[in-house]
Amino acid sequence: MHIPLRQVRASYTERTITVYQAYSAAIAGPALAAGTFVAPFKRERMTWIKPSFLWMMYRCGWAAKPGQEHVLAVEITRDGFEWALANAALSHFDRKLHSDSKAWAQQVKSTPVRVQWDPERSLRLAPLPYRSLQVGLSGKAVDRYVDEWLVGITDVTDLARTIHARLTDGDHEAAAEMLPAERPYPLPPEVAHRLGAE
Repeated sequence: MHIPLRQVRASYTERTITVYQAYSAAIAGPALAAGTFVAPFKRERMTWIKPSFLWMMYRCGWAAKPGQEHVLAVEITRDGFEWALANAALSHFDRKLHSDSKAWAQQVKSTPVRVQWDPERSLRLAPLPYRSLQVGLSGKAVDRYVDEWLVGITDVTDLARTIHARLTDGDHEAAAEMLPAERPYPLPPEVAHRLGAE
């Protein structure tokens, strides 16, 4: 099966999409208790959300990296997710998408969202030949994320550690079966074009 170089894959419903973040207990605990992000979560910092579970595992080392010991599955509205992408600038200049580096720099300056395409990861966290989306929210995008888009937060740390334990035991099949089901996400055509998605 051919997978395009740049494609958003995620767990989603008719109305919502699940993205992942990893935090320390100090941030994750209060967020889970409140059902939303509260202090010491800082709205003034850029917050990165990832629709790919395995990319999150790569980033947080299966919930073992300091400050990333708690993995959260955050359900947000698809409307909010698509607003973020429609108001995003790529984190790097792309000759195919920008007329020149000045036009790209202007877009970066005028948008509250960054998008990065990083190599997707296998179950063993090795890089794959196609890309996965990361979305960085800042300013009004963080406020919208917390106040408008957020539907629910679930702690999936145990799931992450259990999958990793199965892998460590050599049971690749059991580990793969436990992964959240992700499928290609249908981006609006103008959003796909803006991000260079296929």
